[in-house]
Amino acid sequence: MPGWQKLYEEEKGKNFEVITVAEDTGGVKAAGQWITAAKPSYTAVIDDTHIVSTLYGMINVPTGVWIDEKGRLVRPPETAFIDDRFKAFTHFSSATYLNALRDWIEKGAKSQYTLSEDEMRRRLAVNSPEQSMAAAEFTLAEYLYKAGAGPDAIQHFKEAQRLDPGNWNYKRQAWALGDPKRDYSTTLLDEMKKSSKPFYPPPYLPGVKIEEKKDEKKDK
Repeated sequence: MPGWQKLYEEEKGKNFEVITVAEDTGGVKAAGQWITAAKPSYTAVIDDTHIVSTLYGMINVPTGVWIDEKGRLVRPPETAFIDDRFKAFTHFSSATYLNALRDWIEKGAKSQYTLSEDEMRRRLAVNSPEQSMAAAEFTLAEYLYKAGAGPDAIQHFKEAQRLDPGNWNYKRQAWALGDPKRDYSTTLLDEMKKSSKPFYPPPYLPGVKIEEKKDEKKDK
């Protein structure tokens, strides 16, 4: 959050706003302390029912979308890091994304990074029946957890993960609400290591370079 605060202070005079959304079933109790500590001057909200991630098709955090002054989405959900603290996991620099964002702030619709409506439609995939069912299972699991039936929620969290295995939000949230090793026989780090797809796919921008992952055994 401090990184977004710095960017906001630099760009807020250019008709630019930052809105951060904490997707956390635990609500204020789980996410509030981080927002309070960061003291952002931009809008920071907590979404304890994951409405935003569901509507925008967000499958991991951090994810960013660009919305123009008319309320039109001009870039789809993309990995959006404000700095390179987690470069060991991303293997790409945040600089290209931030430079593109600044270009859009400066030029608006004339920016080369503003996508046309046709391109936006092409990039925004329609949910499959399995993904829609996964969203329903996840919503049911959340309801059960909040109702005090945490153990009963586990089977529905698992079903959501089975139906939509590429959605990391379903996994991360479920594991954060219990004991991942006990309840799901895995951990976030275990899943990241064995995943065949990038845990943080790079934003689809010209100039983004993926750095080669070093072979730790070879380097020793």
